[in-house]
Amino acid sequence: MSTEWEGVEAKKPLLAAGNNRASSVWVVVASTTVAVAGSFVFGISVGYSSPSQEGIMRDLHLSLAEYSVFGSILTIGAMLGAIVSGTIADRVGRRCAMAISDVFCILGYLLIVFSKNSVWLDLGRLSIGCGIGLLSYVVPVYISEITPKNLRGRFAAVNQLMICCGASLAYALGTCITWRTLAIVGVTPCLLQLVGLLVIPESPRWLAKIGHSGALEEALQKLRGKETDISEEAADIKDFTEKLQHLPESKMLDLFQKDYIHAVTVSILVGVGLMVLQQFGGVNAICFYASEIFVSAGFSSGNTGMLAMVAVQIPMTALGVLLLDKAGRRPLLMVSAAGTCLGCLLVGLSFLSKEHHWAKDLNVALALTGILIFSGSFSLGMGGIPWVIMSEIFPIHMKGSAGSLVTLVSWLGSWIVSYAFNFLLLWSSYGTFFMFASICGLTVVFVERLVPETKGRTLEEIQASMNSSLAPVSSGINRAA
Repeated sequence: MSTEWEGVEAKKPLLAAGNNRASSVWVVVASTTVAVAGSFVFGISVGYSSPSQEGIMRDLHLSLAEYSVFGSILTIGAMLGAIVSGTIADRVGRRCAMAISDVFCILGYLLIVFSKNSVWLDLGRLSIGCGIGLLSYVVPVYISEITPKNLRGRFAAVNQLMICCGASLAYALGTCITWRTLAIVGVTPCLLQLVGLLVIPESPRWLAKIGHSGALEEALQKLRGKETDISEEAADIKDFTEKLQHLPESKMLDLFQKDYIHAVTVSILVGVGLMVLQQFGGVNAICFYASEIFVSAGFSSGNTGMLAMVAVQIPMTALGVLLLDKAGRRPLLMVSAAGTCLGCLLVGLSFLSKEHHWAKDLNVALALTGILIFSGSFSLGMGGIPWVIMSEIFPIHMKGSAGSLVTLVSWLGSWIVSYAFNFLLLWSSYGTFFMFASICGLTVVFVERLVPETKGRTLEEIQASMNSSLAPVSSGINRAA
């Protein structure tokens, strides 16, 4: 429910005017750029296996089954990384957690570069998976914790944009360079991020959590500008963190105990629900098997359709970044989910048309239109906004365990869908996509009923409103019921 004070707060400038405003924005931009270098690694890692398949199988004499293990073990590593992601980020800080993930990714890519057999390949891919499992949690969390409330959504959504750019680059470069050279390309953004992490500030909210008040104010001043009055924002962060310190540090299993039942039914339900619906809406089935889907629908080759997907995904993701802090999270999520529902329906109709031997041109047109609508709609909102909301709704004392749970659920759902998709196609090709369409339609209802609007609110305001046991922050402004 919107309140009058929220509207007033949203209109207040968070950054000083003039040159100071520009300089402070650039500090946030630079910090976000360093963080999303990890997202770029994520994208390259996901996109690496598709263009490398032929070369790796030929050079290392791998069977299709052995290569399938190589491709899928990334998800297993990501689940392992997700399990410990929150603990690592809470223990050593957001910057150090990103550095650890870079080390895992660099080690993994070097193992692939120098691999002589499938064992080296699989160990390298597993190590990369651990790295991106950690990155998938810590990058959006760090961005949400350093940005002002009026820029937070837009900056956090850049995470998904860079994942798309990384995957597209891997697919494009993979057609003209060797798989070993492509692995070296994957190392480059890791090294750049490691250098950048030496100069960007740590998350002020994490510094408050560990009791470093002086470092908190120093980091916040650097992010907001030297002449900006940060006293109110710093006080809010400190006071809110002090209230949370009276609660015990949570572990993943503690989230389901009595003391956490309200957080479970609100924050966890929203975070986990969005990730489940995101994955079971069929995104990985379409991304991993798009070429096969195009061929099955009647295309002579999947390359044309794949290039069309890339051409749609990046501009639509960029549009989502621009609209997120203007239109809000909920409207974009509902439009995005409705679009993915329509896309799955059209692909399902394409397979239904093929099974009943309707016009071949109709099959091809429906498949291409459906997948492009799905890809564009997913890129607009469902791809990135669930991660933005995950980074916003959890209080700092439970962000590690709750974030690990949500990230684990996302990667587990990714593995289930990608593993089961071929079996589902054998069961019923059109039925599979009609099932995905139903889940996408359910997502619209879920967002409308349960997902809060977080646009224009500080993290402390969002978290206090979702957890009734937490009193309002120190600003003294009373919240409406």
